[in-house]
Amino acid sequence: MHPGGVRSLGCLVVAVLVFAGCTGRAAERAPSSGLPAGVPALDVEVVLDGLDHPWDVGQAPDGTLLVDERGGGFTAVLPDGRTKEVHADVDDLFARGETGLMGLSLDPGFDANRRFYSCQGMRSGSIAVVAWTVEADWSAATRVADPLVGGIPLNEESGRHGGCRLRFARDGALLIGTGDNAVGTNPQDPSSLAGKVLRADPATGDVAVWTSGHRNVQGLAVRPGSGQVFSVEHGPDRDDEVNLLREGANYGWDPDGSGDYDESVPMTDPDIADAVPAVWSSGVPTLATSGATFLEGAEWGAYEGLLVIALLKAQGVLALRLDEAGELREELRLPELDAAFGRLRSVHQGTDGALYVTTDNGHGADLLLRVTPRP
Repeated sequence: MHPGGVRSLGCLVVAVLVFAGCTGRAAERAPSSGLPAGVPALDVEVVLDGLDHPWDVGQAPDGTLLVDERGGGFTAVLPDGRTKEVHADVDDLFARGETGLMGLSLDPGFDANRRFYSCQGMRSGSIAVVAWTVEADWSAATRVADPLVGGIPLNEESGRHGGCRLRFARDGALLIGTGDNAVGTNPQDPSSLAGKVLRADPATGDVAVWTSGHRNVQGLAVRPGSGQVFSVEHGPDRDDEVNLLREGANYGWDPDGSGDYDESVPMTDPDIADAVPAVWSSGVPTLATSGATFLEGAEWGAYEGLLVIALLKAQGVLALRLDEAGELREELRLPELDAAFGRLRSVHQGTDGALYVTTDNGHGADLLLRVTPRP
């Protein structure tokens, strides 16, 4: 258990103005005078402190939260607020630079099978998705498919661009967002699993490339109702992107400069036939977009339906309003989280309707936050 245990900050409401935009790309966005009407004030509570680079969080149907840390290890926060270290064998973890223990996701049938999935660097020289089952009391997790999906390339020298986000599609497929490992040929190489979004069968591990041409997929979000899937990824010195994914599509990242990793090329190269433009792009500067989720539930008021995205460099939460086709209509920031907790890695709407947020500041000073709309 982390030494900070559980403590509450109560509500943190910051009266600030934010920038919002109407339809269009980054260059067309204009400042707004404030938040839309009907936006609730948000309460922010510290659920768990003393973490070090927590990467992802999931919530079981009974309300238990499971969080992982990039350097290794899982922690459960039980419904009564007690924390418990989940003993798990991660001795083969490769943790360097941007790679380590990264995305996790609980199985849609968790109540029956107690199964969850993690994506992690492996000392054997690859990135892999591992399936686990966890004890009923959350005391320990056991590998049951090791790996479920293997062979995802790893940058062993630096750990750069390791991805790796996991989310379940509406049809039950396990989606895996990967990074390009800072290798120029990977995003456009159909034989490589790097720089892709993959679809895997969570029972068998059978995997296929679903989309290509990605730089470093940090977020995946499945839209309630429609089942649309959006990816979130880092740009180089410009153009972080949000993309609406469709099977077989190419999203245009092609940094192969005669064998070098050429980061001067556009995130979506117009010279690639049928390259799909981004739904949203940061322009300059980048914000270092990361995890993403949709907000669902009437209690969220005017925030309901927004795609919210954790920001590392820009230290906050970006919210995008999209129309039914997935086109951008508005963007804004959640003021209670703006520059209040440093770098934010992941956002995840739990089974209880709350928004859970992990910080990414390091040195054992990171937090798991619960964000709820004030009644």
